[in-house]
Amino acid sequence: MAITEPFAVSETITTTEWSLTTDTAGPDVNTDDGIYQVFLDLNALADGDVFAFRAYEKVQSADTQRAFFRQDFTNAQGADDDWASPSFILLHGWDFTLQKITGTDRLITASVRKVA
Repeated sequence: MAITEPFAVSETITTTEWSLTTDTAGPDVNTDDGIYQVFLDLNALADGDVFAFRAYEKVQSADTQRAFFRQDFTNAQGADDDWASPSFILLHGWDFTLQKITGTDRLITASVRKVA
């Protein structure tokens, strides 16, 4: 079973919710089935910053895409620590996004990895 990196993003994240799969304002709809995991380098965050990661998916293909997972990152993160999401089994219309809630715009790099 091969592991690939279908999406790699280096973006200054603002108050606009940003798609990690299309590198544009999001969320968008990706229908490439698979098991996905996201890695984020958040070392640029500082005290007072709050950023939100969201994962979206449709329950059935005809349904509306909705957020099913959210992780907030608050204040400075460990300089030696990256963050990894759980693995998600995705099918019908999914995306991963990042958004600044408060604080300063920050350059964040992300890697979306796929198994299967």
